[in-house]
Amino acid sequence: MDRRSFITKTGVAAGAVAASTTLAAPAIAQGRKEMVIVSSWPRDFPGLGVSAQRHAQRITDLTDGKITTKYFASGERVGGFDVFDEVASGNAQAYNSADYYWKGKHPAWAFFTSVPFGLTYTEQSAWINHLGGQALWDELAASFSLKALPCGNTGVQMGGWFNKEIESADDLKGLKMRIPGLGGDVIAKVGGSPVSLPGSQIYENLVSGAIDATEWVGPYNDYFLKFYEAAKYYYYPGMHEPGGFISFGMNKKWWDGLTKTEQLAIEAASQMECEIAMSENNANNATYLKRLIDEHGIKLREFNDDVYDSFGEAAEQVMEETRAHSALAKKVHGSFAEARKNVGGWMKLSDVSYSLKRNRVLGL
Repeated sequence: MDRRSFITKTGVAAGAVAASTTLAAPAIAQGRKEMVIVSSWPRDFPGLGVSAQRHAQRITDLTDGKITTKYFASGERVGGFDVFDEVASGNAQAYNSADYYWKGKHPAWAFFTSVPFGLTYTEQSAWINHLGGQALWDELAASFSLKALPCGNTGVQMGGWFNKEIESADDLKGLKMRIPGLGGDVIAKVGGSPVSLPGSQIYENLVSGAIDATEWVGPYNDYFLKFYEAAKYYYYPGMHEPGGFISFGMNKKWWDGLTKTEQLAIEAASQMECEIAMSENNANNATYLKRLIDEHGIKLREFNDDVYDSFGEAAEQVMEETRAHSALAKKVHGSFAEARKNVGGWMKLSDVSYSLKRNRVLGL
């Protein structure tokens, strides 16, 4: 998920990340505070856009209007890739986005959205909430004058839309694919060409042949972008985003100035949206996958072991480079990897094992 925006720019500016000495003050009247939220998602877009708007409204509701949110979708105030700098500088109080967009500023940002062969929603939640992930996120975010919280998740994403079948690792060579984050680095390692495109340009580039493939989220979100008109092979599972957290990044000076009650209300709204957004995706993905197959004739395909093994080898190279970036990147990766081993091991015995046996017995 550069998920996903109808973003007006294809890159993230590198500057303007230091704490601003003059923080733009939110409007305050009769004890009420205005919270300007800028987003990387289109207004009213099913899934990501609707979730962001729902989250913003819930903050106002939970604070009984003491914090009044003013929400701007991508392009309404700043471009979807510009929200980081808008909030770090204090020009807005918060953003709703995906933190792996900022990997050019520091690669550790990617771990707090999702990384190749990373954590599922259940595993990521355990890491963030109980195994040190939030503290590391706070450490990274504070160095950019931010405070970040998870406020949604897309679950295990689909592998993407392709205009040809991918039967071996050789089929990935020379493939032009729109894919963000460290997943894009993996595609480059296997011989493909990752392309950075805003969401509004993906369809036209697929139709014209400028790109051969794209990923987005899953059937529920993908259906509305009509990728089925340009590519018929829909692959699963995506190695690049197995549990993509959406981030609510706030200006740290503004966050520190809130009362404890206000902070708790924002945390509660964010945790609620994590659950609601994830369940919304799960509720709708099967329905829209059936529509894609029955109404539009898309061909569902599973990546074979040869292809997935090539992804795995490339992903380890990408992780080695990421760890080498800095002491903080190494520390974040170490904590993440430990959670993947321990929580993932438990999931194998519990959720995964049960699902496989249930499906075998019931013929699902």
